Amino acid sequence: MSQAITPILLTPGPLTTSERTRRAMLRDWGSWDADFNQITGRIRQRVLDIVHGQGTHECVPMQGSGTFSVEAAIVTLVPRTGHVLVPNNGAYCARLARICKVLGRRLTTIDYSEAQQVSPADVDRALAADPSITHVALVHCETGAGVLNPLHEVAQVVARHGRGLIVDAMSSFGAIEIDARKTPFDAVIAASGKCLEGPPGMGFVIARRSVLEQCEGNAHSLALDLYDQWVYMQKTTQWRFTPPTHIVAALDEAMTQYIEEGGLPARGGRYARNCKALIEGMRALGLRSYLDEGLQAPIIVTFHAPVDPAYEFKAFYQEVKKRGYILYPGKLTQLETFRVGCIGHFGEAGIPGAVAAVAEALKAMGVKQVSEPEMA
Repeated sequence: MSQAITPILLTPGPLTTSERTRRAMLRDWGSWDADFNQITGRIRQRVLDIVHGQGTHECVPMQGSGTFSVEAAIVTLVPRTGHVLVPNNGAYCARLARICKVLGRRLTTIDYSEAQQVSPADVDRALAADPSITHVALVHCETGAGVLNPLHEVAQVVARHGRGLIVDAMSSFGAIEIDARKTPFDAVIAASGKCLEGPPGMGFVIARRSVLEQCEGNAHSLALDLYDQWVYMQKTTQWRFTPPTHIVAALDEAMTQYIEEGGLPARGGRYARNCKALIEGMRALGLRSYLDEGLQAPIIVTFHAPVDPAYEFKAFYQEVKKRGYILYPGKLTQLETFRVGCIGHFGEAGIPGAVAAVAEALKAMGVKQVSEPEMA
């Protein structure tokens, strides 16, 4: 019997992990065991190292997908009487806004199109106009379309107004620089299954210690109370409730490889080369990327779907999958698109292979017209 091909995941997470990372999940751990608690402690310190947050910030891990940690950050760091401003240029910004509504936090949004970057000047005006706003919640890399938002510039504006900044850095953390010494923030939120190239199942919040110390009683959730999780970990080195032990061990191994590769400059550089090769390769097939180059983060690229009537995404997806690659559907509301991720442990040969698979898939479907003719 022939062995099925393990496809390469060209997605913004879960993503393709290394064999070493997968192998780390083969051992069972006792969640209260001292050896396991050392792994948790090591991850917390290494995460702080990535943002240069030692001495000023705390890394609080949380079970679940990244969204669990986003909700934990909002419910813990924003008082129940707080007012959150969410600049909204995509699906994950909209999710952040929905979290605020569900949690009963007062919400204001600044709405953009999915091809626009958040404007620091707009945030400045909103904060100046409404002193009741206590926090700004910003998505760093909005992977709905792939836009990179200007975190540092927004952070400077928020700090100047004396408000708190909560950053969803789910898809950027570990590949795009966030330096706590230069960029002021109350919290940065990320997860195991993104640019650190671990498996999904664990998030973490990097919170300013002086802010976290003031958050007792804010959360009206037991499981998502970051303050309680932090205090318990400081006292015992243990998680409050059963941790995802295999995921924690695998993330530890993935972070060892991250350091071996050269840390953030090397990881971010690899993804940037992947992104460039992807856009150029797809352009050679006639496929146009959705975003202008200046807005594009090197994480995931949105492409306009072929205009040929023979094109249909589900069939296209299956044809590409047969050739060993998993794509993502489009996330835009108005246009038909598909998305291709640039992140994961597949080496730099993976992107040319993916482009070739797309070309073969379109040919197999009988797709001849890929894009509208450009206007003269």
